[in-house]
Amino acid sequence: MNDLTCIIIGGGHAGLGALKALKEETQHMANGQRLRFVLIDKQPSHMRKMLLFRPAVGEEEIMIPWTQYGFSEGVEFVQGTVMSVEREEKQIRYEDAQGRPARMRYDLIVVAVGSVIRQPDPGQGGIALTDLQMAAVIRKSWRANLRQAVDETNPQERKRLMTVAVAGAGISGIETSAELAREMLKEAISLGLNPSDISVYLLSGQERLFLEGPEHVGRKLDQILREGGVTVLYNRKVMREDAGVMTLDTGDHLPVGLCIWTIGLIPNPALRTMGLPLTPHGQVLVDGSYRVHGTPGIYSIGDCARIVDPTTGKADLMRCGEAGLQADRLGKVLKADLEGRPAPVHKAAASILEFFCIGLGENRGLVWGRKWGLNMILTGKPAWKVRNIAWEAGSKLR
Repeated sequence: MNDLTCIIIGGGHAGLGALKALKEETQHMANGQRLRFVLIDKQPSHMRKMLLFRPAVGEEEIMIPWTQYGFSEGVEFVQGTVMSVEREEKQIRYEDAQGRPARMRYDLIVVAVGSVIRQPDPGQGGIALTDLQMAAVIRKSWRANLRQAVDETNPQERKRLMTVAVAGAGISGIETSAELAREMLKEAISLGLNPSDISVYLLSGQERLFLEGPEHVGRKLDQILREGGVTVLYNRKVMREDAGVMTLDTGDHLPVGLCIWTIGLIPNPALRTMGLPLTPHGQVLVDGSYRVHGTPGIYSIGDCARIVDPTTGKADLMRCGEAGLQADRLGKVLKADLEGRPAPVHKAAASILEFFCIGLGENRGLVWGRKWGLNMILTGKPAWKVRNIAWEAGSKLR
């Protein structure tokens, strides 16, 4: 019996989770079939996207070679960009790392190309924290501003150079602003600057932080951020940044040395060329067991898929926690499909446990969870440790 070729498109959190789960579940199948795994990704290694703010404030390495993963043995890794899925021919068309066109035959596909970070409109200024290159630009920019502030004699201009604003107050914006405040304070002290002149603003278009949970958790987040040197400005949206001045939708102006955009995620635009059925927002349409509509042998999970609990009608959020649960269940789904058995059906993560953890700088964090109507909140160093465990789990390092 010939091995079946299973191609996993995307080596982010969902793709790695799918690979791990599929390898474990399909080792011993009742019908004797075996799978050959191919992981294709445009990057030469896994990028820990959830930690993208780290190279924006320091120089932490967030790329992990594929071969570092224990479940990588026997897996073929291909660096390339998938251009289309040719369902009739059962092959994918892609460009390799040198941009040369290539094709590969498949029996099964898991589409897990995830999401990309939303960018501001052209002309809005600032720098969007979208990738490693922009993270490096941000790091160099705020450091250069502080060095320039050392010799600046105008107090207002020195204050502007020592001010950073983060536009977008989701978890990414919260974590970015908290880490920035800590690192800028350390750098200012080392340069002999007055640390009280450091200002880090977090701009939120909402009336509170953390709309995913109860109001008191948002208040607690605000308190911890303030204690760490971050000022949250509510009900304010950044219209644009130009020549060191941010214009807000309230008509106010805020002088800044740097404006950083962290305005959320959108499904990977690469999906639009693949020939798969998509929602108006660009997510892959799947059934309750992650099978892509009208495309036998193709599955999709993670940020790139519109995954809905058939019982509650609740859609999963674009989060690593949800993708991890989806990946684990996909292993069982695909094995059941191959063996001709009824497959498990998706169940929303929130119906099992609502759980969020947020890093707020070294040894500072917040963890909130809810189960059976009971709320749990953890802060400080214990929450920071939990957040680090979650980051490692998200990158399959645990």
